[in-house]
Amino acid sequence: QVHLVESGGGLVQAGGSLRLSCAASGRTISRSAMGWFRQAPGKEREFVAGMHWDGSVIYYRDSVKDRFTISRDNNKNTVYLQMNSLKPEDTAEYYCAASSTGTGASYQYWGQGTQVTVSL
Repeated sequence: QVHLVESGGGLVQAGGSLRLSCAASGRTISRSAMGWFRQAPGKEREFVAGMHWDGSVIYYRDSVKDRFTISRDNNKNTVYLQMNSLKPEDTAEYYCAASSTGTGASYQYWGQGTQVTVSL
């Protein structure tokens, strides 16, 4: 069982930056694909970024490419999402997810989320 806790959300002006962290406990995530998702009010949860267990494959939704960066520190059992040039449309609850596989065909473990609000 993996327990995930997100942090780093908050209120930021458009054009600003935030770095989200996802700390895992219970077992190592070094062999797990990890992902970030988000859900805005009234909308479905959507994929934001994902990374294979070894970092060999990283992918982003088109709207965040060149602005967001996913990374991991396996020594700290933590995954990050650096978000730059934030836009109001990035406002959402952000969730970290861990897969039981290294490639992330699906995600079995989810955090509780951290709110990101981007103002004009």
